[in-house]
Amino acid sequence: MSVSDALYGPAQRYVSRQRLEAMLEQEFAQLIERLDARHGNTKCFFAFADTVATRRYRQPGNGRGWMGVRFQARQREEPSQVIVHAHLFDSTAAREQEALGVLGVNLIHAAFFGRDGPAKLIASLMDELSRERVEIDMIKLSGPAFAGLDNRLMSLQLVEAGLTDTAMFTAGGEVVQPSEILYKKPVLVERGSFRPATKLTLDLLERTRDQFVQEPAVRGQQPVVLAEMTLRSLNPSPDVGHSDFLARADILGALGFDALISRFEPYYQLAEYLANYTDRSIGLAVGLPTVRQVVADDKYYTDLPGGVLESVGRLFKRSVKMYVYPTRESATDEIQTVEQGPITPPWHHLRALLLEIGRIVPIRGYDESLLSIRTPDVLARIERQDPSWVAMVPPTVAEMIKAKQLFGWRSAFTPQ
Repeated sequence: MSVSDALYGPAQRYVSRQRLEAMLEQEFAQLIERLDARHGNTKCFFAFADTVATRRYRQPGNGRGWMGVRFQARQREEPSQVIVHAHLFDSTAAREQEALGVLGVNLIHAAFFGRDGPAKLIASLMDELSRERVEIDMIKLSGPAFAGLDNRLMSLQLVEAGLTDTAMFTAGGEVVQPSEILYKKPVLVERGSFRPATKLTLDLLERTRDQFVQEPAVRGQQPVVLAEMTLRSLNPSPDVGHSDFLARADILGALGFDALISRFEPYYQLAEYLANYTDRSIGLAVGLPTVRQVVADDKYYTDLPGGVLESVGRLFKRSVKMYVYPTRESATDEIQTVEQGPITPPWHHLRALLLEIGRIVPIRGYDESLLSIRTPDVLARIERQDPSWVAMVPPTVAEMIKAKQLFGWRSAFTPQ
């Protein structure tokens, strides 16, 4: 650490993105200073660095760390850069080091020979490796070699390619490694397709947050608020592609929400994932139909020996609470809350228990006028050019949909 500080300056965390970028900056600058005058007209330069903690005898656990390459795509061009964050799963430090070496070679090769296509670059990182050995949960590309590339799309492709279960970016569009945002923070999550985000979507999250920050374990802290999109919700039909994903990401960013992309289906997988990064409270903002799925429908948990009971146990075994927004039954126009909404026997007893111990919490002060809003209905109105959808979404969302003609909307002045 003393040598590292002398070379690259002091650091609070040695295995961090900040340390990696300081290393790349210093090493590349030295190359240019020493070699550019003599070889710059004919050579391209690159610098490689990594800062990784492998498993240790006294601190067992998987290795993890940062790796990057700063390079010139053409002679004397401003440098471009690729950085990744990886988890290492081999059973010994020596094996983790071996995997790290393979990944490093792949990264350098991809920077020079795989940059013509994001999917090609991502796939080449795992040559001679497998997900059982390495997980890449963040990648960020920058510089002239990647002009016009959206790193949020790279995050999505990491998940689609199976290199990781999740990827995250901030409301400002900055790709981040989850621990940079979640570490020891209370977390509030709403899962949805956000196609588009509606007034009900926003009210659900805002009302939940109002109650979440009043919890004794959360009071006085600023929670991380996440909008989670699963691969299933991202690809509801064959004609929904990457541009549609970026449209939703833009809308969530305009609303001020960080975004999480995941491969998770049941909620317990999401809760277990978040608990890997934080020991603070986790809040899940959901509608009443989700509760019925979580506590009363075995068909979603056929892979678990304990079915619904095992799923509920794994979901709520940590500091997890589910905040439930009521719904309005279309047939009867009746408002149903989590306390009295119908649930198939005998699972109503499980609901009663979770309510009594405070793991399921009714959302109070909800807006009754929003209960009839359904996201698929809003999308259908947009697609058939029915202007009534405007009243169902926040003004910011309506403006973006109109300005960018998202989700099939076409203005009256659009050429046919």
